[in-house]
Amino acid sequence: MSEASAVYLRMKELFAGTATRSRRAKKTVEDRAASQPFGSGRDPRGIADVMDALTAQMGWTGALAKSDLLDGWLELAGEETAKHAVPDQIADGVLVVRCESTAWATQLRMMRSELLARIAERFPDADIVSIRFQGPDAPSWKRGPRSIPGRGPRDTYG
Repeated sequence: MSEASAVYLRMKELFAGTATRSRRAKKTVEDRAASQPFGSGRDPRGIADVMDALTAQMGWTGALAKSDLLDGWLELAGEETAKHAVPDQIADGVLVVRCESTAWATQLRMMRSELLARIAERFPDADIVSIRFQGPDAPSWKRGPRSIPGRGPRDTYG
């Protein structure tokens, strides 16, 4: 073996973190058992099992459950309710639902416990603690090119 080859193998051993083996080294019984094609742990697995293991390993189960909750709102709340109320976001365990009117927001507030039970049953990994129903935003009188300081246009008694 030349000096250059010896230096190369030494550097490879230091920086690669694996020891080099000479060609004459015999495989141990453990090495042979690990390389058997039909040994334990070598059975093929379904793609669903692989994806479940990957999501659990990477810590994605909560985020995927939240996404599934937002996508499955139609089945969860019902067709008529889903027409008038849309899930907006999930922040700190609170599902925010935007309603098209205050009447729908009030009606859904009365159904809050039922919806929370359905969410806990179908999406336990989403960690939803509460639901906040918001009606449409009211117009603001505090901004705009013609706004003035004070109480505004509704100040008629003074």
